[in-house]
Amino acid sequence: MMRLDFDRYIAGWRGPLLAAFVALFAGLPVLMLLPPLDRDESRYAQATSQMLQSGDYVDIRFQDEPRWKKPVGIYWMQAAAVSVTSGVEARDISAYRIPSLLAAMLAAAACAWAGTAMFGNRAGFLAGAMLGASFLLSTEAGIAKTDAMLCAAVTLSMAGLARVYLARRAGEVPLRPHKLMFWFGLGLSILVKGPIGLIVVVPAMLSLSIWDRDFKWLRSLGWGWGLPLVALIVGPWAIAITIATDGGFWREAIVGDLAPKIAGGHESHGAWPGYFLLLAPVLLFPATLMLPAAMSTGWHRRAEPAVRFLICWLVPAWLIFELTPTKLAHYTLPTFGAIALLAAAALTRPIGTISRVTGAALAVFAGLIVVLITVYGLTEFGRSTAQTWATLTIVFAALAALIGAFLLMHRAAVTAVLVSITLGVVAHAGLAGTIRQLKPLAIAPQLVAVLGDANLLPSQGRNGPVAITGFHEPSFVFLTGKDTELTDAAGAAAALAEGRPVIVEARDADAFRAASARLGVTGREVGVVRGHNYSQGDDVTLTVYAPPELVRPTLRRSAPTTLEVETTTEDGVDPALITEDPPETALTPAPGPDEPPVVIVPAPGQAPAPMPSPVPATPPVVAPEPAR
Repeated sequence: MMRLDFDRYIAGWRGPLLAAFVALFAGLPVLMLLPPLDRDESRYAQATSQMLQSGDYVDIRFQDEPRWKKPVGIYWMQAAAVSVTSGVEARDISAYRIPSLLAAMLAAAACAWAGTAMFGNRAGFLAGAMLGASFLLSTEAGIAKTDAMLCAAVTLSMAGLARVYLARRAGEVPLRPHKLMFWFGLGLSILVKGPIGLIVVVPAMLSLSIWDRDFKWLRSLGWGWGLPLVALIVGPWAIAITIATDGGFWREAIVGDLAPKIAGGHESHGAWPGYFLLLAPVLLFPATLMLPAAMSTGWHRRAEPAVRFLICWLVPAWLIFELTPTKLAHYTLPTFGAIALLAAAALTRPIGTISRVTGAALAVFAGLIVVLITVYGLTEFGRSTAQTWATLTIVFAALAALIGAFLLMHRAAVTAVLVSITLGVVAHAGLAGTIRQLKPLAIAPQLVAVLGDANLLPSQGRNGPVAITGFHEPSFVFLTGKDTELTDAAGAAAALAEGRPVIVEARDADAFRAASARLGVTGREVGVVRGHNYSQGDDVTLTVYAPPELVRPTLRRSAPTTLEVETTTEDGVDPALITEDPPETALTPAPGPDEPPVVIVPAPGQAPAPMPSPVPATPPVVAPEPAR
């Protein structure tokens, strides 16, 4: 029986490429299946769409408000992706997610490339595959935010830095392309998310130099042209935004966004140190089974230059993130490349009993957490359509954990990793499908569907933008456009009086009815959407109202009189044939079948039609119906 020559298919450039494809298959279901998410993703996407509409690629805005929190890099990438694959009018969130998916592929490829130089072809590919298939990166790969791109930029920069460091330790001359990777990745990380990339790169360089008691290797990085390259990447936009906002961008980004995150739990996202350590087994799934072995390798092989480099990549940045009061699950993602490479290094040697037992236990624990999350979502928000996807998630997550743990316990570590990755990617796709079917969480798409069925969307030619109370989430703004009015009950009543569709949350219903009564306007209910606003943690009920339809005036006649026979319009058309009136004509609803015939009364300031000499005839009777 012939045995598959696995190493043959991952030799050279094939390993990084195959790792990139693992990231592609892991992230693509999220990109395709999830609706626009609140809040950050929809804010990024809407700001990008406004860039494309306005042609202003310097100042970043969400509706009329400045969005001066992050640099412009991801917005430019999203704008390019939308221009090539879709359009602003399509309101297709998947186009805005393409840069994140490409970034995940780049991160996996860069990790595999660095791992090949450190530990060989097999370890390099496995490192890239574990990073690309991890639940955190494969989720960020399908979300239109900065985090996947930041991970790619930092991983690329650290891969180049690793090659320079290892060359110097081996007494070789570092190659210029490796230095270029370092500086380009660093500049890209700054353009995407400001100083966050520096939080990973700079402590790694300093700690490595202190550990080695050697700072001389840093001279070979090419500072003379590297720093100008970073300035060339970041500088033009930095100068332009400073001029455009009179320095306001930097005040808001540093004082209004970065400083509060350092000072305390910004926007209720505070947590104690150890938060990221507790999340790591689930976020690294399905590679969780290798986590203890990776930590053990880092300790026992710390004298090796490659392992020492990975420790300095991982530990200082992780500690900084743990000590920062504000914590979000994705903050440690730029360090995941180091964890994947340490895990791959562990696979190059036999794994000890303690690492195998704890790794198997952690894998089962992480798989159980994924199963419980799926069951909770299904029972709380699921419908019958979500059961198939949920079953797929539960079965494959359990198989990834159990089979991986079994193989690891029986000393088949490489096979355990490959099987876990394969089954884990399927489980992640099932989870994305499950979330898509949790309809109560997808409030904005349901509202847009109701508006579309009632022909009330601005894109359908409706008068003016939609006004909405209560549910002021960016996903709805993204789906309905920049001019969407986020208002209160009085504003909704005023919008209805202007002939615009409105959406009213149940808690604003009484105030809306009172304000509508004061304005003498009554809306027509066309649908109700009930769901759970996960950004606020509240259940909401939203009623969609159409504005009162204006009935066009018509001319009703019984029999022509002498006056009517002799009177014609300027172009010779008999008035009896007129069924619509010009805009300036006063609106008078058509009378009912039991009411006397009427004619149209000219609006104030409108000259009446010329009258011939009187004849003995009964003049028409003006009998306007009371206003509806």
